[in-house]
Parts: sequence; structure tokens; C-alpha cells
Amino acid sequence: MSRELHRYYLSLAADTDERVLPAPDRLRRSADRWARRRAAITVLAAAGLVAGTVAGSQLVLAAGPGPDPAPPPAGTPTPLPSSAAPSVAPSTAAPSPSAGRTSGSRGPVVTTTPPAAVTPTTIPDRAFFVLPAANDAGTGNYFGPGPVLPVLCGATPGDERVVAQRARSLPYRRAGAPADEVPSGNYRHSITIYRSGGAGAALAELRAAVRACPEQPARGTPPTTVRQRLLPDTGYGDESVLFETRTPYRDANGDPSGGDEVHLVRAVRSGDVVTVLWEQGWESTSTQRAQFDADSRRAAEAIRRWLD
Repeated sequence: MSRELHRYYLSLAADTDERVLPAPDRLRRSADRWARRRAAITVLAAAGLVAGTVAGSQLVLAAGPGPDPAPPPAGTPTPLPSSAAPSVAPSTAAPSPSAGRTSGSRGPVVTTTPPAAVTPTTIPDRAFFVLPAANDAGTGNYFGPGPVLPVLCGATPGDERVVAQRARSLPYRRAGAPADEVPSGNYRHSITIYRSGGAGAALAELRAAVRACPEQPARGTPPTTVRQRLLPDTGYGDESVLFETRTPYRDANGDPSGGDEVHLVRAVRSGDVVTVLWEQGWESTSTQRAQFDADSRRAAEAIRRWLD
């Protein structure tokens, strides 16, 4: 080691030995004083910032509005103040459903109203039901004029509201009857179109006519009596009317032989159309209810398919 470097080390050691380090508690108190001094300085700086902000706001408010704006160029329309704006009453009309917008839609929502059902004015053959093969008497059906309801003390329910009407005679055979036998009965089957609302009124008049005519003289010699009464009925078309007619059985001479010959009549309404199934019997036979109900359902279903 050089002599000069050795001298530097000796000088450094002498200088260090003369300095005494402070005690730990003294050093801790000094650090605490410095921390308190720094916190106080921070609080004073924040208070000064708030005071400066408030003072600036007061100066701005006291200054009042700035200089008047330059007048607009000549010919520029002057807007009305809000107090002079014309008042417009809010519209009370409901928004049109055909051109509204819904949340999330990309275009106008257009709703269309389906056209109202149009009541036909003519009655095609397909509006009449077809007998099942087991009930076909093999005689066909015959369209032609004639009554569509039994005589009810002279009442004519709904006649003034008729738009169109067709009727046919339809002989039928009960299931299981021999093919060479005469028909088991005969239907007088009619379809009538009424003016709007007329079909419901016609059925109401039919109910009233049956109630008002519980019995009346029957045709034939010697004279006898036929009785009518309403029967409960549901499940056919929009509404239906069911009633029966009862006439005493008579022998070959026309004299009562005991018991009644019973026939059923059902009128079924579908909208403004009424189909009537009147079972008239064949050579003094009575109506079989199960067969009559089944053919009534076929008649109502044929009307539904036609109107659809």
C-alpha cells in the first residue's frame, strides 16, 4: 500500500471515532416530530385550497352577466322566449297500432286485422252431410220444395230473415238392417242462411213456438192430437234447439192402437246458418235417438267445413 493511501485511511478513522451516534429513543422522538410537522403542513395546504375555491366562486357570482352578445345579422328570425311559446295541448288519441315501434325493434311494427267472415248467399251440395255406407238406404237424396219444420200452431220462426234455403229428403237405414228391407226412416234435412243476427233470432222464435204449442190436432181420420215439447240439448254448433213430436199409433183403420209414434227435430246454428234435421219415420216407425244424434253431428260438421 502506498504511503499516501495509508495516510487517508488513518484520517478517516480518526474523523469517525470523534462522531457519536444518537441514542435510539432520541432518534424515535425526532422522527415523530417530523411526521407531525408534515401532517400539519398537509392540512393547512388543503384549507387554503378550499378557501381559494369559495372566494373564486363568490367573485364570479358578484361579477354578474357578461357583456351583451352581439346582435344577430339582419334577417335572422328571433326565437320566442319560453314564456311566449304557443301552448300545444297533448294529444289524447291512442297511438296507431299499425305503425308503432317497440323497444329493440329495427322497424315499424305493423299489425293487420283479419277480414271479417263473409256470410255466403248460396248453398252448395257439399254443405249437406253424406250418410255412412252402413246407413245408406240406396235411394239417394231428393232436393225439392216442402216444409222444413213440423206445423207448430201456424208459427213461422225466422221466415222474414231468410236469405237462401235448400232442403232435401234423405231416406236412411239403421246399421245392421237387411239390404232388402225398406228404409228405417226419412230425414227432412234443410239448410237456411239468414241475414246478420237473424239465425239467433230464428232459434229463439222456434223455442217460443214449441212452448206456445204443446199440442194441436193431427192430420188423419179419425182426428187425433200431436204433442210437442222441448228437450235439453248441448254440444251442437253455436247453439241448438231439440224437440219431439208425439202422435198416438194407429192401426190400419186409423184407430189408436196404444203407444206413441215419436219423432225428433234438431235445429243447429253455426253463425248465420241454421241446419235442421227432422226425422219423419217410415211407415209408422219412431226415431232412434243414437242414430239421430250421430247424423246431427255429421250435419253440423258438414256446415262447419263448408263455412271454413
